[in-house]
Amino acid sequence: MPDFGHVPVLATRVRELLAPALQHDGAVYVDATLGAGGHSELMLESFPNIRVVGLDRDADAHAIAGDRLARFGDRFIPVHTRYDGMADALGELGMSGPGRPGVQAILFDLGVSSMQLDRVERGFAYSVDAPLDMRMNAEDPLTAADVLNTYSHGDLARILQRYGDERFAGKIASAVLKEREKEPFTTSGRLVELLYATIPAPARRTGGHPAKRTFQALRIEVNAELASLEAAVPQALDALAPDGRVVFLSYQSLEDRIVKSALADRIRSTTPAGLPVDLPGTGATFELLTRGAERATDDEIAENQRAAPVRLRAARRLDTPDHRTRSTRSAR
Repeated sequence: MPDFGHVPVLATRVRELLAPALQHDGAVYVDATLGAGGHSELMLESFPNIRVVGLDRDADAHAIAGDRLARFGDRFIPVHTRYDGMADALGELGMSGPGRPGVQAILFDLGVSSMQLDRVERGFAYSVDAPLDMRMNAEDPLTAADVLNTYSHGDLARILQRYGDERFAGKIASAVLKEREKEPFTTSGRLVELLYATIPAPARRTGGHPAKRTFQALRIEVNAELASLEAAVPQALDALAPDGRVVFLSYQSLEDRIVKSALADRIRSTTPAGLPVDLPGTGATFELLTRGAERATDDEIAENQRAAPVRLRAARRLDTPDHRTRSTRSAR
């Protein structure tokens, strides 16, 4: 796996959660965030009769994963799209949509991949000086440099605070506007220097690298990650066949909040309060497979540092609408 620049996070746990849905011939597993193909490789090896649909917006990811998974032949189907293009992709493949059976398992491994971080020219890492790009799809028009050089003070401060939880968002935005009047931003090294000079020394000594929050915010803005996820999660839940399963790996609270909210809507009855049973069509359509968000163990983090911030949530689509009594459902 290290030869491909990517060790999949919580791979054993992901396989364990999805396995019950992948036991029969022809089952379909959708890797919504293909990356370098680590999770897909494990699934193809573990379940010899399944097919895998791998979605990714990154052409480099498709090239790497394509080499890695070539030995599986037509069991692996790559699709160049963001995960919010899932419904269209599965519809075109005849796997999901009105009158179609749906797929059996879906995985979202969110955030930026190790493969992207390791490629200096992509500009995701703040540890090396590189072009301020941060696009997951090189064909997209907006870069991190564009954000820094064209956004107003208010818009820049807003994304730093909202997407990076940056306490000094306003101060950083003021410094960026002042510096870009001298010369536009083009490389990450200059931005990191500005952040060191702007963030007070006591704050720099806690909470990790002082550039971490700003780089996360820029990456999310450039790739419209949260808007894409908000659209993708309902598509994924709708695409699952009865008894199908979905796993989400989130790496920061904003991602996890979107996932948690979408799942909560599907496990909740909409029957008016006071009735002993759910009315037809109002019962829960999903059940949770995890209690809250699972975290990586110390051993898993020691093996793969990228697992440290991960939050795992999983759910199963119910075989039929849940019309059990409220007391039975509440005890689940």
